[in-house]
Amino acid sequence: MKFRAKIMDAACLNHFTRVSCMVAKLARACTLRISPRKLHFILPDSAAGSGVSMWCELPQENFFSEFQMEGVSEENNEIYVELMSENLARALKTAQNARALKVKLTNKHFPCLTISIELVSLSSSSRMVTHDIPVKVIPRKLWKNLQEPTIPDSDVSIYLPVLKTMKSVVEKMKNISSHLIIQANLNGDLNLKIETELVCVTTHFKDLGNPPLASENASQDRNPEQMAEVHVDIKKFLQLLAGQQVNPTRAVCTPVQPHVVVLAAGPSL
Repeated sequence: MKFRAKIMDAACLNHFTRVSCMVAKLARACTLRISPRKLHFILPDSAAGSGVSMWCELPQENFFSEFQMEGVSEENNEIYVELMSENLARALKTAQNARALKVKLTNKHFPCLTISIELVSLSSSSRMVTHDIPVKVIPRKLWKNLQEPTIPDSDVSIYLPVLKTMKSVVEKMKNISSHLIIQANLNGDLNLKIETELVCVTTHFKDLGNPPLASENASQDRNPEQMAEVHVDIKKFLQLLAGQQVNPTRAVCTPVQPHVVVLAAGPSL
């Protein structure tokens, strides 16, 4: 197995750092999947304690100026390793204003993901900072547990308001209730709601819009005003919102009854 890659562009390096920080906020450990065309950060249900799971896909041509890898075999040309998310995020935070960053799989008495950062000093001379992050190579027989999750069918998907706004609303609701009710319909309406024996509080968002596929896949006899509703743990939902570091141009929510919320974020949406 071999892997080495290099980032030269400052904007790409900044975005890659934001992604790693997002992953670190969601879980202590994650899986890094390396394939010829993409990097994936994977957080399965088991790692998240049945809370937040994640599938994060990074096309290598969008981030790396150099990218070389050889998987475990010609037939299975991929590499799966597990690492502590915080270690990667901490290493990349030292790469601010770096001239270049190199990532390489190494073996220094144990498998490592080695991060080499070229920093420029005030005298214009460069210096290298190296971080060796221990990793655990995941055997081929366990790869089947780390595949892209299947999204359950749902009649409703909706574009979300600014995630920082949602986070602010949910943080206030957390002080009143431990569970959040999320409602959405095909008219672009989204409700965030909490209910207790003493109070009911609802925040309404209007005219958010729906992805085209949501309307196409919806049942023909579904009333656009009809709300799809899910009940979720408010702390776990807030954990997901708090982990967003990449400032997506658009995010989509798909409520799947009874207790699943699928959030997708990225520029392609």
